[in-house]
Amino acid sequence: MKRSSFCALLITAAGVRAAELAAEFAVIASPDVPVSDVKITDLRKLFLGDQQFWTANLRVNLLVRAPIARERAVVVWTICKMTEAQFGRHWIGKVMRADCTSSPRQFTSNLAAVSLVRATPGAIAIINASQVTEGVKVLSVEGKRPNQPGYALQIAD
Repeated sequence: MKRSSFCALLITAAGVRAAELAAEFAVIASPDVPVSDVKITDLRKLFLGDQQFWTANLRVNLLVRAPIARERAVVVWTICKMTEAQFGRHWIGKVMRADCTSSPRQFTSNLAAVSLVRATPGAIAIINASQVTEGVKVLSVEGKRPNQPGYALQIAD
């Protein structure tokens, strides 16, 4: 009896680990953001501060996960094609040259990001797709949504 319970536990743990390793990430935005689909190049412009307005009256408000989180790795490595140090230097330079008024606002959890995106006009963030809740807009990336074959924002170890 104990052996079968142990085997079931191992199988369950392996399944959870496999799910963690193949995480998909969603681009979420406040409902007032006037786009529903973005290209990776558009995301790069947004997260590097090269595009600062959605419309003439709506500023882009960037939210980025705190360092060491997988959601941040998606932004820094996958979208911006930088190391963490390069990303930090990029934003310090942007603010010092007055190219931007501030660097991206950091969030500590996906739930915090959802709350911030809901409450902040023009906000955009990347969170684990499994933690998307109502009140935010999920943007397609290159015409695909999370959980569709070929979706661009996934990390598999």
